[in-house]
Amino acid sequence: MIKQILNRLPRKPSKSSDNREGGTSTSSSNAYTSSRNSDLASNHYANSSGASFSGFHSTNSGLNQGNKISQVVNAKLNGNTVATSFEALPNFRDVPNSEKQNLFIRKLNICCIVFDFTDLTKNVKEKDIKRQTLLEIVDYVSSANGKFSEIIMQEIVKMVSVNLFRALTSAPRENKVLLAFDLEEEEPSMDSAWPHLQVVYEFLLRFVASPETDAKLAKRYIDHSFVLRLLDLFDSEDPREREYLKTVLHRIYGKFMVHRPFIRKAINNIFYRFIFETEKHNGIAELLEILGSIINGFALPLKEEHKLFLVRALIPLHKPKCIPMYHQQLSYCITQFVEKDCKLADTVIRGLLKYWPITNSSKEVMFLGELEEVLEATQLAEFQRCMVPLFRQIGRCLSSSHFQVAERALFLWNNDHIETLIKQNRNVILPIIFPSLEKNARSHWNPAVQSLTLNVRKIFSDTDPELFEECLHKFEEDQAQENEVKSKRETTWKRLEEIAAMKAASNEPVLVSPKATTRNPSC
Repeated sequence: MIKQILNRLPRKPSKSSDNREGGTSTSSSNAYTSSRNSDLASNHYANSSGASFSGFHSTNSGLNQGNKISQVVNAKLNGNTVATSFEALPNFRDVPNSEKQNLFIRKLNICCIVFDFTDLTKNVKEKDIKRQTLLEIVDYVSSANGKFSEIIMQEIVKMVSVNLFRALTSAPRENKVLLAFDLEEEEPSMDSAWPHLQVVYEFLLRFVASPETDAKLAKRYIDHSFVLRLLDLFDSEDPREREYLKTVLHRIYGKFMVHRPFIRKAINNIFYRFIFETEKHNGIAELLEILGSIINGFALPLKEEHKLFLVRALIPLHKPKCIPMYHQQLSYCITQFVEKDCKLADTVIRGLLKYWPITNSSKEVMFLGELEEVLEATQLAEFQRCMVPLFRQIGRCLSSSHFQVAERALFLWNNDHIETLIKQNRNVILPIIFPSLEKNARSHWNPAVQSLTLNVRKIFSDTDPELFEECLHKFEEDQAQENEVKSKRETTWKRLEEIAAMKAASNEPVLVSPKATTRNPSC
């Protein structure tokens, strides 16, 4: 009798038994070992958030999910076809309330199986079952009326990690920085696994936003490692995925206050690498959109950390060539800082001047648009600190041969606040930009630019006729001196040409200075 009882007790598996069965056993302990080995052997599943597949057998022995799930997972991890025993579980409405939590965990375990979507004809039935199961657990989380336990949270994060955290694949590109128009014309890459990924993202979003999710408990599983892996996914080429990621990360930032400094720092690091190393990232616009909302909620006075973020990350983001892909979001973030603290206007404007484009006209038009938004939030004292270098640059834009650049610069006078600032400081500003205005009015090839220039000239002449006449007189004097220098230079060249022609006709040698013919003896 005692011998029979002892035989029923589970025995610790030996190494020889593991070797005989290839690491796969019907016992839950062998399932643990084989899952761990498969997890280490597979690069794809090594991207999960540290949650090994050993957890596929339930922590609660009463869940009675059997060894079927573990065998199916192990078969998938070993690169084999999913077992035919992959079957749909009953609906939540078909089981009593006492069994719903157990059924929920079983459904989460089924959803941990990842299918290959490169072949649409493969595992069609199993893919449909998984998608339906995902939709069911989304509804379950949305309608939950009790706090999620620690076991539930652990299983949820494991399922999400297995499905989402993967190596992003992209089409091969030339090893160079792509121009903005190249990126705009390029078709975005759509992930073939999106039918499942979309529901997993929706599930994660509902879980994070659920009032039944205790942030103090959930932060053990939605930790720094989880956040970093989530941020890595922002480089996905699928815009649908980036849109979901943006919403999910924003909800995590709002719910988990303990993670806020880490999230900001991690985003900073992404920006630094993008600016100073790669200039390639698909999710800069989405990250800036999240930051725009975060900056809007900064308390006053601004912390030194936030000001450093502006100087070290946001302003240098004007440098990359692909700025058109995220300029709208960047401009919003910059403007938010100036509206929060008007003293930052001088720093922002000088930063824009530092990265001002020289040969890229479309980028220059964008800078002028952003400059107008910043100046609209700028007060007189800060304006006066930077107006001299600012209007030297605006003067160069006014005289640009590209009509859109000149036109956009002239549009600054349509803004009442900017026009007021200029009028109050006209004694400094008008002498700087008057030559550009006068040359435009006299000889610019574009009629629209000429018309706008005449309107701006009229504003100055009506505001301060004496200053206008003084600037006009100085301009004419400068033009006369310039014409005189030009005439002398032309006369000199003409005389040299005549002398050269006479010497060539008489075959006289042209004397060269001895210094010019002296060579290094070592040559």
